[in-house]
Amino acid sequence: MEENIAAAEEVVNQWGLQVDASLFSDSGRADSKRFLRATADLHRSMLFFTSPSADPAARSASLLRAHSLLSAAMRRLESELHLLLSAHGQRLNPFDPLRPASNISDSMISAGYGVECVRVYKTMRKSFVDESVRRLGFERLTQSQIQKFEWDALESKIRDWLATAPVAFRALFTGERLLCDSVFAGSDSIRESCFADVTRDAAARFLAFPELVARSKRSPEKLFLILDLHNAVAELWPDIESMFRFESTAAIRKQAVNSLLRLTEVARSSLADFEAAIQRDASRSLITGGDVHPLTRYVMNYLVFLANYQQTLADIFADLAFEPPSPLPEPLSSSSSAAASGSISVRIAWLVLVLICKLDIKAELYREVALSYLFLANNIQFIVRKVKESKLRLLLGDLWVARHEAKARHHAASCERLAWSKVAATVPADNGGSCVSIKYYVIYNMKKNYT
Repeated sequence: MEENIAAAEEVVNQWGLQVDASLFSDSGRADSKRFLRATADLHRSMLFFTSPSADPAARSASLLRAHSLLSAAMRRLESELHLLLSAHGQRLNPFDPLRPASNISDSMISAGYGVECVRVYKTMRKSFVDESVRRLGFERLTQSQIQKFEWDALESKIRDWLATAPVAFRALFTGERLLCDSVFAGSDSIRESCFADVTRDAAARFLAFPELVARSKRSPEKLFLILDLHNAVAELWPDIESMFRFESTAAIRKQAVNSLLRLTEVARSSLADFEAAIQRDASRSLITGGDVHPLTRYVMNYLVFLANYQQTLADIFADLAFEPPSPLPEPLSSSSSAAASGSISVRIAWLVLVLICKLDIKAELYREVALSYLFLANNIQFIVRKVKESKLRLLLGDLWVARHEAKARHHAASCERLAWSKVAATVPADNGGSCVSIKYYVIYNMKKNYT
């Protein structure tokens, strides 16, 4: 054993802390195996000299010598681990197995220096993760800060989160998981502890943001970004569930679930608010010439965007069947994808019906009955056009489109009939002296009235 200690002393002193080069660089790699073997020999020597079979006369001095050398070797390995982990962060290569770091951790843990090894690892990697999150552009915000944001500023923060969250979970945190598994391949408990302590805070901050947004003042206009957030968290859930599967990271899984539940609740409420806003519209302004009403444009543009979130909406309303307050006038086409979309198609059809009912009320404001029919024809034709040009057609189906096109034509025909009847009534009685036919007289008056 004395020979082993002497041989180890030569290697350890050769690579003292005063040496700038790395054991695991190209210049020092030849000595790295000798150094690691020396640490193992020193540890075995210490175990030998603490056993009852060791010579009492040599035990104390040899034990102190071996302990001193092993401590110096561990300090060197601690420095090497620090250097390797720093270089790993600079390379930004989360899939590098870092075999030297694994060798160092095995050596330090075997020698009884696992606490020191884990401390260095956690300190270095947590610092790297926090700095990476900062460079991604994500900042920690409180509920009060979010409440004070103007909509444009909040929208910008949400879009930043939508861009950075997938990178954080699928590159940064996944990389840390792989690195941790590589460095501490020999210990499940240490791997779990290190990964949890390195990533827990950053991951929790990321997943808390959607819930904080959901708790801010809601409005129909926020719904689309709420759906974007819901979709993003839902897509990340398999990664979150797999990466943070340990009991020590249960809080991260819980935060993801809480955000999804809160976003679901707000999305449902926002859609109900949107319907209520249509119902509450009390504008009595007449649209010149029976043109398309601003409410129609607003609602249909909103629904066109909403149709792009068909799958997300289906997930949100999966456990909440929808029964319209009153039956729809006509069933949706069973042959279209509307049938497969279930309650989402019914919800969209109901919102369009609410709009059309509101338009019926507004049509009554016109004194000229013909103009009221023209108003309905223009607005329903606009609704049909928006449906045909967007994914709403997939939700409502061709049968719905055909029936509403027929309604628009019916209103247009009613307008035309009433308008011509009124003009015809102005034709003077024919006393035999008039040579102007009723037909041309009516055309003349129509041109005069509408130019």
